[in-house]
Order: sequence, then C-alpha cells, then structure tokens
Amino acid sequence: MMQFSPSLLVSFINCPRKTQISYQGIEKVYVFEHLQVFEHLQTTLEFVQIPIFPLLPPTRTVRIAGGAVRDLLSGMKPQDVDFATSATPTQMKEMFQATGVRMINNRGERHGTITARLHDENFEITTLRIDLVTDGRHAEVEFTTDWEKDAERRDLTINSMFLGLDGTLYDFFNGYDDLKNKKVRFVGQANQRIQEDYLRILRYFRFYGRIAEKPGDHEPKTLEAIKANAKGLAGISGERIWMELKKILVGNHANHLIRLMYELDVANYIGLPVNGNLQEFDTVCKNVQNLFPKPMTVLTSLLKVPDDISKLDLRLKISKDEKSLGLFLLKHRRDLVKAIDTTEPLKPYQDFIIDSREVDATSRICELLKYQGEEGLLHEMQQWSVPTFPVSGHDIRRTGISSGKEIGVLLQELRDQWKKSGYRMEKEELLSYVKKA
Repeated sequence: MMQFSPSLLVSFINCPRKTQISYQGIEKVYVFEHLQVFEHLQTTLEFVQIPIFPLLPPTRTVRIAGGAVRDLLSGMKPQDVDFATSATPTQMKEMFQATGVRMINNRGERHGTITARLHDENFEITTLRIDLVTDGRHAEVEFTTDWEKDAERRDLTINSMFLGLDGTLYDFFNGYDDLKNKKVRFVGQANQRIQEDYLRILRYFRFYGRIAEKPGDHEPKTLEAIKANAKGLAGISGERIWMELKKILVGNHANHLIRLMYELDVANYIGLPVNGNLQEFDTVCKNVQNLFPKPMTVLTSLLKVPDDISKLDLRLKISKDEKSLGLFLLKHRRDLVKAIDTTEPLKPYQDFIIDSREVDATSRICELLKYQGEEGLLHEMQQWSVPTFPVSGHDIRRTGISSGKEIGVLLQELRDQWKKSGYRMEKEELLSYVKKA
C-alpha cells in the first residue's frame, strides 16, 4: 500500500488508478497513486505539518472532513478546511494548550467543535458525534469514536467522506462514486435526513446546481421526500433560507431548480411569490449566464410589483442594499434601455448615473445590464469612469448672478448641455453660455 507524507493535501482529479481498494466492514478505503499536490493550499499544508496531532492519544485520529474532501476530489481549492477527530473536546484542548496554539470562539464546544487559530486562519476540529434528538432545526448530540456513525448523520453522500492526513480516503456511503457520476443523493433515507434538518432540502438543490451536469437528473424518491417535507421549511429562519437560496440563484441549473421548487411546494415556505413570473425568470437566467450577477438581480425577475419585495423581505430578511436593488430593477427593467439608432447605445444608462448622483448608481446599472443580457454594454460600462460636471454654483456667481434660484436653473441647463455634448464640454465653454444668456 502506497503511503503519502502527512504534509500532502492532494487532488484526485488526475489519478484514476487505485493501487489498492480494501474493505473494512462496509467502509471503503481508497489509496491512490500519482497524486497531484495542491500548491495553493499552503496555509493548510503548514497546519498539517505542525507536530500537534501526534500528541493525541494513540487511539485517536484526525481526518479532513466533509466539504473540503469533496472539493479536493473535484480538483477544486476548498474555501474552508475542517477536521473531524475521534478525540474528545477536552483532549483537543489539552493538545492545543500543550503546543501553544490559540483557541477562539468556544461557543461550538458543547457540540464538539474546537476552533484553532493558526497562520491567521481559523480551523475547526469537531469530535465525531451522533444526533440523539433532532427537531428539524437543531440537534442534541453525543460524542462517539465511530467514524461511520458520524458519516451517517451527514446530509449528502458527497459530503460524508473523510481524508486521512496520509492521503487515504474513507468513504462509507459511496460518496466518491456519486461525485464521479455527478449524482446528488442523501445519506441513507432522504425522508429521515430531511426531517433532521429541513434546510437540507435547499442544500440538496444547491449542491445539485454545483455537482450535476444536467437538469432533471433526480431520483424520484428524493423528490417525493422533498415534497412530503416541504412545509418543514416554514420553521427555518429567513436568514438561513436566504443564505442557501442566494447560492442556488447564481449556480448552475437555477431556472430548473426554481421551477422544481414551485412544483414540489417548496416555494410557498421560503418566501417566493405565489405566482412568480417563471417566464421572465427563464429569460433572465439565460441573460445573466457568465455575467456573475448578484442573487437579488436574478430573484427580482420572479417579482411583478414592489409589494412583492416587501413580502420577500418579511420572510427572508434581505439586506437594505438588496431591497433597494430589487426595487430599482423592478422600476427600470423596462423603461431604462439602450439607445436605438445611435452610435452611443450606452448613453441612457450614463445619463441616469450622472443625474442620480448616488454612490452605488454605477453598480445598480451594471446589474440592470446583466438583467437585460447586454453583455457588450456591461463591459463598456465597467470601463467607463464617471466624469465630473466641471461647473459649480460658485463659478456662476463669479459671472455676476447672485440669485440662488436662478443659479439652480442655470446649473441644470448647463448640465443638460454638457450631457448632450457627451460630457465633453469644459468649464469655460459652458460658462460662455451663461454670459450669452
């Protein structure tokens, strides 16, 4: 059996050949050849190299867990690297204290999570556990040394794997096969997993958009379980729902997944409008491909009237900026469009920015252009620097005009002239117009 240095975090993307597959009970253990080191995971490599884990009792081990394993197997850099251990929280604390590693945020300790601060990064190390009692939102846990029991309580097979620090993959529920085959499945019975935490319904949709190659490749039993338990989402906080929904909206297959939410009665319990504009949603999903829209830009296409934004906010607790963006798009998605039969199609959007004088006006216009599918104009707008109107009230006063009302009128007239010139007229040219007037 080929072994690897504990300092290696590896990508399995280019290593189809296994040197050995052994079975320990129903546990699948893979050890791979020709592993490609992830050079960009320097922080994690340094963490693994620190000689702290050997201080654990001989019967205790530490492995990389969950999403980081899934991402590494997919050839991706994990955003976070979490660890699981058969050691107790007390043993972990003693180990970190003995090596001078700082620990922060002890709120997770009663659920078995110790957070270590290393190299300006936070690393969570969680004791293996079993969910004793669940209510669809929270769980009472018991610590265990059984890796399979811990894997069994996780949501999806692709998130239930562990990676040893020697490069060995531990897979109890065929997660690696599902990952290779682009399949998203619950661990064990979908109905049971969902009832442990109803948010897993949205997590299923999110990971489907991330993993699956095509829409509509769901197991019928999974969809049945989702529909049967959809009402459980009514008890989940809006903040948690919005966090998942945002990722679904900007992921792959968003139009398919949102339609599916309506078909399975999920939409009713997560704040989506009862009669969402699915036709507009399909159009906008196509428009924004590869343009990296904000989630609110995509979601607004489902909405019809400003009151829909208010209802959405009541359920999802969207931010003030998100609410403002939604209202802006609702108001201007039809009336603020590119100029036709002109060499300056971007001009209406530029004029809007000049007239609004708001700090985030350019950002909102860029989201509107994404919504409308105007990719070329979007790139132009992103390169455009907002010009500064060259005339002030003081400049007009110096011409001998002192009336505030008259100065205001003249400033607006000069601004209009400046806009018509394509923002090219300079101060002296504009002031000459005042003198003539």
